This record gives sequence, C-alpha cells and structure tokens, in this order.
Amino acid sequence: MTQPAAMSRDLLLVTGGAGFIGSNIARAAAEDGYRVVVADWLEDGPKWRNIADIALHDVIRPEAINSFVAQEGGRLAAVVHMGAISATTERDADKIVTRNIRATLDLWELCARKALGFVYASSAATYGDGTSGFSDSEDAAALAGLAPLNPYGWSKAFVDRRIMADVAEGRPRPPQFAGLRFFNVYGPGEGHKGDMRSVVHKIYPAAAAGESVTLFKSHDPRYADGGQLRDFVYVGDCVEVVRWLLESPDVSGIFNVGTGQARSFADLATAVFAALGAEPNITYVDMPESLRKAYQYFTQADMAKLRAAGFRRPFTSLEDGVAAYVNGHLKPRNASA
Repeated sequence: MTQPAAMSRDLLLVTGGAGFIGSNIARAAAEDGYRVVVADWLEDGPKWRNIADIALHDVIRPEAINSFVAQEGGRLAAVVHMGAISATTERDADKIVTRNIRATLDLWELCARKALGFVYASSAATYGDGTSGFSDSEDAAALAGLAPLNPYGWSKAFVDRRIMADVAEGRPRPPQFAGLRFFNVYGPGEGHKGDMRSVVHKIYPAAAAGESVTLFKSHDPRYADGGQLRDFVYVGDCVEVVRWLLESPDVSGIFNVGTGQARSFADLATAVFAALGAEPNITYVDMPESLRKAYQYFTQADMAKLRAAGFRRPFTSLEDGVAAYVNGHLKPRNASA
C-alpha cells in the first residue's frame, strides 16, 4: 500500500477492524500512512490485543459508523467493511439480517452518496456445497443460482446480488467497490474467534505439546479421512488484495480471494507438525451429525478474474503460510496471536 495520494483524504475506516482480517488490514494501512479509524465492539474479551500495537487515529463503536461517514466523508479515502457476524453456525437470521445485510447496504448507499470507495467482505460460503463451482461471476443468473448452506452464506450472497443489481440497473454506486469472497483464511489475529478459529489455531496446542491432533473423519466415500479439501489462504495475502484495490481505484467487482489450490486437512495438520519439526500425529473422529448435511468437502477459488483485473502477487503456499504463523505468532514468545 502506498502513501495516500491525496492527504486531504488520508482517513481510512475499517469496520470490524479489531477482528481477524480487519485488524491485519488496519495494521498494514497504518504502517502505510493512513490515519486508520477502527469501528468494532471490543467487549471484555481479548480482541483489543489485535489492535494494541497499531498506531490508530481513532476507535469508534459500530453504532457510530454511519454518522462518522456522513461527517468525515470529505476526509475519507475509502471504507473497508469487514464487520459482520462471521459464524457459519449462527442461526438467528434476524440478527444476521441486521448485522450482515442491513449494515452493509446502509454503508453501500452512504458511500455512493459520499463518492467513497467501498471494499467489503463477502465469502466463499456463498457457493454452498460447491457443486456449481466457484466462479466469481457477476452475471445475474450466476448470482441467482447461488445456494448457500447457512444464514451467514445467504447474507453474503444477498448483498452481492443486491449490489450487482444496483450496478446493472444504473442506481447510485460508489466510484469503486469490491466484494471479496474470502475462502478459508488462517493467520494471526484469530484467537478471539472461538470455534470459528482456523484448524491451524485449534490444533497447534496439542501439536506443540507432542500430542495427537484430532480431525474429522470423512462421511463421503469420495474422500479419505482427512482428505476433505479446502482452499486455505494466509491472512497476509488477503491484506495484499485489499492494498492493491486501494491502489487501483479503477478496479471494481466481486472477486474470489483464495490461492486457487485446494489442499486437504491432513496436509494442513502435517504442515503444523512440520513447522514444529515433528512427525505428524493425527487421530480421526466422527463428524457431529449436526454438521454433516451442511459440510463442504471441496472448495477451490477460481482466481482467473482477480488475475485478469491486474493482481499479480503470488499467494503464499500452505507450508510457508503455516510456518510463518506457527513460528512468528503462535509460539509462546508472542502471546497476542
């Protein structure tokens, strides 16, 4: 990320900026010269640690976002909207509508009125079970054909579809917009996420203690135990995509953010052990019945569209990303991971 071109617009609002992906974006933006304003609820957990080392301009509560944008729009470079309920297990659809759909569309409309760039978090959960592929097409029929498996995925698909309808029908829109369909992100800053943490974070303590780590058995005969496949992407690569977008105001659209290469959970666990200099020690257990009907056995981002738009930076390999995470953040010398 370069220095903000117009210093009169050097503010950057990052919603969900104390969360996992948001805090990593906020840190990079602050290092690159933006006066970063984080909007988030910190509550009484450890999430504040994610922003404790960042030279922030301000921290505001999410309830103040719209009034802040309305007041400071002339000084804002863009809005990076990472704030949402990210739990795929959340079943309160009314809460999902308020936090994920309505909050995003309110910001979308406000950024259109204020002529502000708008980068927001979509999700690979929009693709459902993946049987229709993982193409980030903006075609109306493709968007209508998305079949998410849970309310979280539905909320992200809803927003993508509405935004592209606004664009197609010529309604007011921000000068730049980008919906980022993040795949399975892992890396520093996720420790507060409870059961939504990556598998790397979940299994590290046992692996570091020399114990066996636990993965789910497969309940699909096409996949071996531990052979379930995901597109695991290091959070630093997600930050680089956002950086590039802020430097590329002519680029808009919905984009997958993954590596483009599916890897197995067994590969992921093996990479954790390798980062610790240990041999793999993996035990497989039955997947809970409640997860089986909504379980994705394969995800792999189609990255052609982002590449065609001009993003050239290579993505971090699974082995290199896990090693960087384990050795640079999860080991005890860094308690804030």
